[in-house]
Amino acid sequence: MNDRPPPPDGVLVLDKPQGPTSHDMVARVRRALRTREVGHAGTLDPMATGVLVVAIGQGTKLVPWLTAHAKAYRATIRLGVATASLDAQGEVVETRSIDDRLRAVLADASHPELLAALSAERARTEQVPPVVSAIKIDGVAAHARVRRGEVLDLAPRPVAVERLEVLAARVDPPELDVEVACAKGYYVRSLARDLAERLCTVGHLVMLRRARSGPFTLDDATDLAAAEDLAARVIPLSAAATRALGSVELTEEGVVRARHGKKLAREHFVDAPPAGAAAWLASGTLIAIGETADEESRVLRGFPGTDGPPAGL
Repeated sequence: MNDRPPPPDGVLVLDKPQGPTSHDMVARVRRALRTREVGHAGTLDPMATGVLVVAIGQGTKLVPWLTAHAKAYRATIRLGVATASLDAQGEVVETRSIDDRLRAVLADASHPELLAALSAERARTEQVPPVVSAIKIDGVAAHARVRRGEVLDLAPRPVAVERLEVLAARVDPPELDVEVACAKGYYVRSLARDLAERLCTVGHLVMLRRARSGPFTLDDATDLAAAEDLAARVIPLSAAATRALGSVELTEEGVVRARHGKKLAREHFVDAPPAGAAAWLASGTLIAIGETADEESRVLRGFPGTDGPPAGL
């Protein structure tokens, strides 16, 4: 008989190593915690490392809100070489020599040409995704279509860049270390291509590390291979929801109405609810994710029988 307690509902922040896919990491968590209810909130490519937010149990209901958050990365772009996948794992498709002009740019991280290229990328509102990506075309991932020999011409997609800075520039090898904060849907691999193009060359990504996903950072992250008690590293559901969305306390009547999916008014909250989505709590227990607009509040997702007092805030 197995007396092992069920894993807690909530969020586990992993420091993904280089090599495994995000799906591989989810599978490892499933095995370690002996539960099928595991999902992630934002894919990291196999080459990438860093923050991978994994939802467990009823925490999987938070995924739509967790994936909507902005993310921050550190990356290294190699100039003069283009690959099919826009990263170091792809086949080399083009090489260009590093001329004296580009050497001068890379010798000075404050070079006007580099600053102009960065400024243009910060202002970008549309971006063409890599063809080697998980984007679905008629239900089939783009990378699968490329593997079977299809030539794709992906349409630009809306993007938003919150911050883009060069941390270092090197001539040998010709590389740029950058830091970027961006909204959902942005590809740092595409940044490598586009920034290189603005510098009149080609480029690809040789390092990518996610430093932040929404409110979760590397300080929260666990090394899955080294963790002895993985369940103890799970951020409880109410704490995770509060960090992701903010929270507001319900009155007793508010709890009853929320449990039944009814609309709520101001008197059903201890304090005025914030506009937009928020975690609705009662004595530290997550009752629902709700949304307030035009002085009316409605339940977006209920959480029956969830965790107790929040921890780790």
